[in-house]
Amino acid sequence: MTSRVAVVVPARDEAERIDACLASIAVAASRVDVSVPIVVVADGCLDDTAARARRHPGVTVLETPGSNVGGARAAGCRLALRRGATWLASTDADSNVPADWLTTHLDLARAGADVVIGAVHPRFADLSADEVEWWHRTHDDGQALGNIHGANLGVAAPAYRRAGGYVALPEHEDTDLVRRLRLSGAVVVATARGMVETSGRHVGRTPGGYARYLRDDLPRIAAVNPVT
Repeated sequence: MTSRVAVVVPARDEAERIDACLASIAVAASRVDVSVPIVVVADGCLDDTAARARRHPGVTVLETPGSNVGGARAAGCRLALRRGATWLASTDADSNVPADWLTTHLDLARAGADVVIGAVHPRFADLSADEVEWWHRTHDDGQALGNIHGANLGVAAPAYRRAGGYVALPEHEDTDLVRRLRLSGAVVVATARGMVETSGRHVGRTPGGYARYLRDDLPRIAAVNPVT
C-alpha cells in the first residue's frame, strides 16, 4: 500500500535553485492524498543550500560530506525508510517538478508498478535557439522513451530494499539501481506524464550527467536526424 511518499533530493551547491525546486515539490505534494515528507541531502555543500532548504515547511535537511550523488541518494532514502516511507520519489535540486508529478507516480504505483521511470526536459531558457530546435526534433511529445533520470524516478520501498538500494557511485547511480531492480523482478513502467524540467546547464555536477548529454550528445544526435 502506497501510504507515505517521501521525496529525496540530493543537492550540492544549489543555493540558486533549491527554493524553486522545493516550491514545485510542495505544489505536487498538495495534489495527493498521502503524507509527503521531503528529504534534502546537502552533500558536500560550500554554499547556503542547507540553510535555504530548512526554511521550507516539511523539509528535513541531511548534511553529508561525501560529494557523491549515489551516496547522497542512498543516505536520503535510508532516512526516509526509517521514517516509514512506502514510495521513494527522487528528483534533483536543479529541477522543478510539475503539479501532476506525484499523482503520476501514485497512479502507476497503485496500478501495479514497482518502479516509475519518468521523463525530463531541459529548461529551454537555458538553451540556445538551435539547441531547443534539436531537442524538439529528437523527442516526440508524449512518448515514453524509458531513459533513466534521477530527476524523475520512483520506486516502492519493498522493491528498493530487495534490489539493495542506491550505492555510492559518483554518477549513473540511477541506471545502476534500475538495472538491479529489473534483475530482481520489479515491475518497471516508463511514462511521459509528469515530465520534470531540469537545468539546461552545460557543465554539471558529474562528468557524465545530463549536462554532458546537452553539451555533447544532443548536437551529435540531431546531426543524424536532419529536418525532413
